[in-house]
Amino acid sequence: MLGRCSKQFHSKFKDLVKYVLSPIRQYAAEATVPISLPEVHGFDARKIPTEVKITKADALELYENMVLIRRMETEIASLYKEKKVFGFCHLYAGTEAVGTGIVANMKPADNLITSYRCHAFAMLFQNRLKKNGPYTVMSELVGKADGISAGKGGSMHIYVPPYFYGGQGIVGGQVPLGIGLGFGHMYSDDGGVAFALYGDGASNQGQVYESFNIAALLKLPVVFVCENNLYGMGTAAKRSSSSVEYYKAGRVIPGIKSDGMDVITTREIAKVASEYSRAGNGPILLQFECYRYFGHSMSDPGTSYRTREEVQEVRQSRDPLNQLKATLADTQLATEDEIEEINKNAKKLCAEAKKAAEAAPVPDVKELYTDLYVKYLEEPRRRTCIG
Repeated sequence: MLGRCSKQFHSKFKDLVKYVLSPIRQYAAEATVPISLPEVHGFDARKIPTEVKITKADALELYENMVLIRRMETEIASLYKEKKVFGFCHLYAGTEAVGTGIVANMKPADNLITSYRCHAFAMLFQNRLKKNGPYTVMSELVGKADGISAGKGGSMHIYVPPYFYGGQGIVGGQVPLGIGLGFGHMYSDDGGVAFALYGDGASNQGQVYESFNIAALLKLPVVFVCENNLYGMGTAAKRSSSSVEYYKAGRVIPGIKSDGMDVITTREIAKVASEYSRAGNGPILLQFECYRYFGHSMSDPGTSYRTREEVQEVRQSRDPLNQLKATLADTQLATEDEIEEINKNAKKLCAEAKKAAEAAPVPDVKELYTDLYVKYLEEPRRRTCIG
C-alpha cells in the first residue's frame, strides 16, 4: 500500500514539475530544427546542414511575414472581386515560404526580380524600408497616388528600389534582367547577389537558357530560383516539360532542389546558395517545390486542371503557415497566445490597409506625363575599357 502511494506521489510530482517548468520552456530563446533533405546537382551536399538553429525572434518574424502575405492576398482577392483591381492579378497565397525565406537572407547590397506574381515581395521590401507594405501595395493595385508606382503600374509592375526590380509581365523576361543586376554587382564589386525568380511555366523559355549561359560564362553572382508550383497557366508542369528537374537545367551550373513549403528550409537553402555565389563561384540554380492555392490569375478558377480535393489536401497537410506554427509549438519557441496575437494584428492591419487604399486619392492628371523618359547621362560619352 505504501509503495503504491509512493508511486502515485512520484507520478504527480513529475506532472507538477512539468507544469511549473512549462512556462519557462515556452519562452525558449533558441531552438534547433531539422530542414528538409534537398537533392543536388553538381553541388557538394555536405555544405548543406541537416538542421539549423533559429532564434525565437527570427522564427516569429518569419511567421509574421507569411501571415501578412496571406492576409494581404485575401484582401486583394476581395478588391478584385469588387471590381476595384483592373487588369490581371496573380496571387501568391500558398507559396509564402519561398519569398519569405529568400528575403530573410538578403543583405543590403542584394536585389531581386521576379514575375508578375509579385505582391508579396513588394510588401516585404516596403516593410524593410519601414513603410506600410500592405497599404502601398493595395493602393497601387487600385490605382491610387500612394501606390508604390504612384498608381501607374498596377498589379504586375511594382518596384521597390534598390531591393526589388519588380514584377515583369513577359513570361521569363525577368531572367535576363536578373543577370543584368548580377553583372552590375560584379562590375561595381559591391559584394551583392541578384536573385532572379521564375516559375515552372517559364522554365523552358529560350531567354532563360540564354541567361544561364551568359551567367555561367561570366561567373555572375546570380541565384536563379525556379518556383515550381506544379502548374503553369492551366497546364501541369509534367505535361509541358520533358523533365521537371529544373534544378539540373543549368547543366554546368550547380543546382539544389528542396521543399518550398517549409520556410526554415527555404531560408537555409537560400542562404547556402547566396553565400556560394557571393564567394565568386558564379551562378547557382534553386528549385523550390511549392503550391499556389488560387488559379494562375484571378480570372482562372484553378479547378479545370486540378481538383478541389487536391487543393484542400495540400492546405491541410503542407500549408507553410501551419507547418511553422507547429514548429513553434513543438520547439516551445512561442505560445498559442503569441501566435494568435500575430494573426489578429495581421488581419487588422490588412483590413485597415484595404479600407485606406480604397479611400486614397487618385493620381493627378499631370502624372500622365511623368516617368516616361530618363536622362541617362548629363554629358553623353562613349565608355572605354578604362571607364
